[in-house]
Amino acid sequence: MAGIFDIELHDPDSPGRDESDDSIDIDPNEYDPDPNVNAIAEAEATDSVPLSEKVVNPANERVGPKDFELRKVLGKGGYGKVFQVCKLTGTDAGKIFAMKVLRKASIVRNQKDTAHTKAERSILEAVKHPFIVDLKYAFQTGGKLYLILEYLSGGELFMKLEKDGMLLEEVARFYLAEITLALEHLHVLGIIYRDLKPENILLDATGHVKLTDFGLCKEHIQDDTVTHTFCGTIEYMAPEILTRSGHGKAVDWWSLGALLYDMLTGTPPYTGENRKRTIERIMKGRLYLPPYLSSDARDLIKRLLKRYPHQRLGSSPEDGLEIRRHCFFRSINWNDIMSRKAEAPFKPKLKGADDTSQFDTKFTRETPLDSPEDTALSESVNQVFAGFTYVAPSVLEEMYRPRVIKARSPRKGLAGSQGHSYLSPPLRNPFDRHESNSVPQDEMMDVVQPSSNHQL
Repeated sequence: MAGIFDIELHDPDSPGRDESDDSIDIDPNEYDPDPNVNAIAEAEATDSVPLSEKVVNPANERVGPKDFELRKVLGKGGYGKVFQVCKLTGTDAGKIFAMKVLRKASIVRNQKDTAHTKAERSILEAVKHPFIVDLKYAFQTGGKLYLILEYLSGGELFMKLEKDGMLLEEVARFYLAEITLALEHLHVLGIIYRDLKPENILLDATGHVKLTDFGLCKEHIQDDTVTHTFCGTIEYMAPEILTRSGHGKAVDWWSLGALLYDMLTGTPPYTGENRKRTIERIMKGRLYLPPYLSSDARDLIKRLLKRYPHQRLGSSPEDGLEIRRHCFFRSINWNDIMSRKAEAPFKPKLKGADDTSQFDTKFTRETPLDSPEDTALSESVNQVFAGFTYVAPSVLEEMYRPRVIKARSPRKGLAGSQGHSYLSPPLRNPFDRHESNSVPQDEMMDVVQPSSNHQL
C-alpha cells in the first residue's frame, strides 16, 4: 500500500533536470510575500461567493412531476403515456426531455410486466452508449413511475419507412452499422434486447439512431445461457423464441436480418394474414429475396435469417464482430461510426430543440395531461419499486461543478497587475451528445402486433 504514496524527490541541482518546464521567474520586487487578502477580495476583477451549507455541500437533486412542464403527447400505450416535457428547475432548467409515465396499478397485475419494468430501469442506468437512449432521471409517486429520457427529435425510423416505403442500401447500411454496435455493446454486458423493430429505433436531431424501449430485455445472458420467455414482436421474432426451445444473444441477430430486409423491401421477411400464418412462415416459409438487392445484401440477409441459431451469423463467441466483417459493410469505417464522425444520410428538418414534426400527429395534437392518480396502492405494492429513483451522473457533475473565482495574483500594485490563465480546457467526450432527444415507446406487452396505426 505504501508504494502508492512513494514520491521520487530530485535534488534542485540534479544534472540533466530541465528547469524550463516547472519553474517561474518572478521579479522579487513584484512579489508580495504578505498579501492583503481583503484588498484582493475587494478588487473589481474579483468575484465573491457567500459561503453557505448549500454552496459548500450541495444536496443531491431531487426531482418530481412538478419540476417538468408538459408540452406534447408523443405516444400512448397500455400502461401510460410518453410526453415531451421542459425542465423547470435545476441546472438543466429549460432543457427538453421525454417523460415516460407508467401506471403502477397496471404493471403489478402481471409479474412479468413488473420484472420487465424494473429491468428497463436498471438497464437504462447501467448502459451508456452513443446509439442507446440516455436516461436522465427516474422517480415515482404513489401511483406512477416516471422515466426522464433524452428527447430524440428525429422521430421513429418506423415513420421514415412509412413515408419513404423503403431505403437505399447505403442508407440502410449506415443505420444497420450503428444498430449493430449498440446490440454488440448490450451483449458484452450480458443483455439481449429481444424487441428490435423500426418503432423502437429513433433518430436524434443529427440523424443518428438510438435504441429505445428496454422493457423486453433480459439480463445476465452469457454465451452458454438461454432463456425461454415468449416475447417480442411476431414479425421480428426468431424461430427459437416461437418454439420456446431456449434462446440467447443470437435472437437479436435474427431481428437485425429481419430489420434489414424491412428497410430494403418495405416489409418484414415473413408476414401472414394473421398471427398463426406469420408464425408458420417464420418456421417453414421460403425466404424471397427481390432481384434488385445487391449480392452483398442478399448474402447478409440469408446468413442472419438462418433458422438454426448455431448457423446464424453472429452466433459464435465473436458475436457482432462476425457481422461487422461481412462484405456488406466493406465501405464502413467502424471507428468513424462509433465516434459519430460519419455523417448521417438523413438529417431531420427541425425548427428547434422542441420540434415534434417527426412524430405522429395522432398523438401530438392531443392536449398533454398527466391523469390523476385514482388508485391507492398498498405499502407492500409500492415496496416492489423501491430504489427506482435515479439522477444521471452528467446531471450531478453539473451540480457539483465548482464556480470559477476570478482573483488577482498576490502582487504589489493591484491596479497594474495582469491576470493570465494557463489551464487547458477539459477534453471533449465525443459520445456526450445533448443536442436532441426523444422517446421510447410506452408499450410493455410481451407480444406486440405492429400495425400502420402503431403506438409508442
